[in-house]
Amino acid sequence: MIDARPFSNGPVETSLYQTLADRGFIHSVSNAAGLRAALERPCVFYVGFDPTAPSLHTGHLIPLALAAHLAQAGHHPVLLAGGGTGLIGDPTDRAETRNLLSAELVAANTRAVRQQVDRLFENEQADVAIVDNAEWLTELRYLEFLRDIGRYFSVNEILATETYRARLESGQGLNFVEINYRLLQAYDFLHLFREHGCLLQIGGSDQWANILAGVDLIRRIEGEEAFGLVTPLLTTSTGQKMGKTAGGALWLDQSLTSSYDFFQYWINIEDASVERTLALLTPLPMDEVRALAALPGAKIRTAKERLAYEVTARVHGREAAAAARDSARALFRRDSGSTAAAPQTRVTEDQVAAGLGIVDLLLTTGLAVSRSAARRLIKQGGAYANDQRVDSPETVFHADEFRDGELLLRSGKKRYHRILIGS
Repeated sequence: MIDARPFSNGPVETSLYQTLADRGFIHSVSNAAGLRAALERPCVFYVGFDPTAPSLHTGHLIPLALAAHLAQAGHHPVLLAGGGTGLIGDPTDRAETRNLLSAELVAANTRAVRQQVDRLFENEQADVAIVDNAEWLTELRYLEFLRDIGRYFSVNEILATETYRARLESGQGLNFVEINYRLLQAYDFLHLFREHGCLLQIGGSDQWANILAGVDLIRRIEGEEAFGLVTPLLTTSTGQKMGKTAGGALWLDQSLTSSYDFFQYWINIEDASVERTLALLTPLPMDEVRALAALPGAKIRTAKERLAYEVTARVHGREAAAAARDSARALFRRDSGSTAAAPQTRVTEDQVAAGLGIVDLLLTTGLAVSRSAARRLIKQGGAYANDQRVDSPETVFHADEFRDGELLLRSGKKRYHRILIGS
């Protein structure tokens, strides 16, 4: 759940806009002076999430954190689950056409995403509205939409955008559905402006062109100024996107990425990313952020643990974050008797009696993404069971290898998984 506690940069009162800038939230903004003034009084803003999966992931964390800061300051969030645009698929930063999802899958994902954002904001003292753009996009009449909305868009301008230009230059091409995505997202902003008085759309920097299209559409049709603000993407110091693990994306849903694995990801980020990530993803005051990031040598682990705890608490709650932290501390001390928060898989006594192959275990637990990856891990000396290196991919475990009904697997230095016997 989002826990956006008030933050302070010292005794001198600072505007909300400047505070957000100091924390690193502002990558680009359509009109900085205008937005700075608009934020001096309560306004409605929105952020959208297309339901391409049954859960949000780390790529959504910065816009969510920004939404929490804005809500804490008295502004009113509209959280949009894109049940309509999800049927089309956003081509932004895609090297090839997305596979279209079925209407049934989009609807199921939309329900899951709506429930997730609702849980994330359930403790916010804010007037939060959760909407689904399928409610208005599926009601559009095609000819009317072309006449009333489509005429404001230039095909030349759309094709000049980096995503579309790169696709054309690569020979992959574009289909008509993909070109229309920008029109639909812009129309979302217009609709929310009309129905909710929404003045601001926020999102990641990869959405800049789509957001500007909405700002421009409102200006052309309504003669009013709305604003767009995009955040930086969550990247490492080398520019690579954060949030990828050996098992794939780092999901916000606890059933897809356990609290322990989620916590471990953040405690293992590179030292150079600590200050920026603390500023963007936690509600800690900037003085504390800077002090933590300045810790020398091995003490930087204290800052990483605080980061991991705060981000996990925001997403999974403080109880889950504390359990993950305690387990991580125990594992760091090699105290395998205190690993309750480590992810676990249960097996039956019959399965143990038949023998559990190490390759199958690594694949089943997500410590390896494929059988070939599991074999490589073993051959490179990165697979362990009960802190003993596994040297052969043919290794099979039976009941006598379990300690008090548990086998502790490890991939590399820090990724653990418990195998338990019984229900």
